[in-house]
Amino acid sequence: MAVTTITTTITSSGNHIVTSTVSQTECGNGSEFIAAPDINDAPDRLKFAYWVPNVSGGLVISKIPQKTHWDYESNVGYAQKAESVGFEYALTQIRFMAGYGAENQHESVSFSQALLHATKKLNVIAALLPGPWNPAVAAKQIASIDHYTKGRISVNVVSGWFKAEFTSIGQWWLEHAERYRRTREFIECLRGIWTSEKFTYRGDFYQFHDYPLSPKPLDLPGRPHPLIFQGGNSINARDNGANVSDFYFMNGGDTLEGFLEQIADVKERARKVGREDKVRFAVNGFAIVKETEAEAIQLLQEIQGKADKDAVNAFGEAVKQAGASTGNKKGMWADSKFEDLVQYNDGFKTKLIGTKEQVADRILLLKSLGIDIVLLAFLHYEEDIEAFGEQVIPLVRKLEKKGRGKDAKDEIARTGDVYRARKNGGESI
Repeated sequence: MAVTTITTTITSSGNHIVTSTVSQTECGNGSEFIAAPDINDAPDRLKFAYWVPNVSGGLVISKIPQKTHWDYESNVGYAQKAESVGFEYALTQIRFMAGYGAENQHESVSFSQALLHATKKLNVIAALLPGPWNPAVAAKQIASIDHYTKGRISVNVVSGWFKAEFTSIGQWWLEHAERYRRTREFIECLRGIWTSEKFTYRGDFYQFHDYPLSPKPLDLPGRPHPLIFQGGNSINARDNGANVSDFYFMNGGDTLEGFLEQIADVKERARKVGREDKVRFAVNGFAIVKETEAEAIQLLQEIQGKADKDAVNAFGEAVKQAGASTGNKKGMWADSKFEDLVQYNDGFKTKLIGTKEQVADRILLLKSLGIDIVLLAFLHYEEDIEAFGEQVIPLVRKLEKKGRGKDAKDEIARTGDVYRARKNGGESI
């Protein structure tokens, strides 16, 4: 591990200045979770995360019965079970009001802290929404939780898509590019506050004057501060991922070409600013694992067939409006159909639907393309987290130990057809 102290001046979008002295740690790729060494404890193993259902309604906008609960006690059980079967991360959701099937919502940062105190190894990623949150408050909250939990807190900075969620609490609703520009400033401020002795920043959305946060977050091997995740698929999101984020979170994606293009684009943008080895990748997926592929597809069709049509259509209109100002109409949900939107982060499109062997093969293909973390949602959290951890994760680990997941050409030959773009209207799962 090498530690260097650097003084930086950051000029972003040509209209604000950051000055700071940073202690930067150059080391591994976030391997603080210890898996069973007889299965695979390689530092470059693919990591598994799950969506925390701290929002009611489950992870699909469907009237199908779900054995998934949003209360604290149930979520403690999910978290403890998840870490016991090999999940390394959990992601809490941020909502400020009801809508689109979610009538109740627990606040993300406090809920993350509660789960961390009930677990021993799990890293919980707390969602933050610029606008309602000021980076000074967020930096202070997360730094303190980092100390309480010995470095097991991370953040996911979201830009927002739900207009009423902003306007109902007196927050300005910005158009797409401006929301992402604010997110970039927010992340720059978080990182600067966490790593500078005194932080000064002159931006369009945030200003700081010799702000000295104390205590700082823990400086641990693999991460000099809590990891910063940031999602999206648009050009604005890609720029943020390349310039300021530790992890670039992609919505579900259903074509091999789409995965390759997006990862290559973010890497090239990162290369131009000297961060090609700093940004890593995560992808969302909804997992349905059954004895046969036909059973898994049948359950998918039942979920989609019982969709809450009014809620799905309203959600589709909301996200369409939120992304309307993107210059090339490219971004999250840009190509989503009704049946995709039933899982509100396009999780079906990642095609982790089939037998344990099929799902493991597809996960290893994603790894070979450059994915570092697979974020999963399930229909029945009461059963599916444990089943996935007992059936799929050990299989992935054993195959990784044999060298799988490193050769993209080999993995594409094995299972790439399921992700290839279909011509003439043809579709796969």
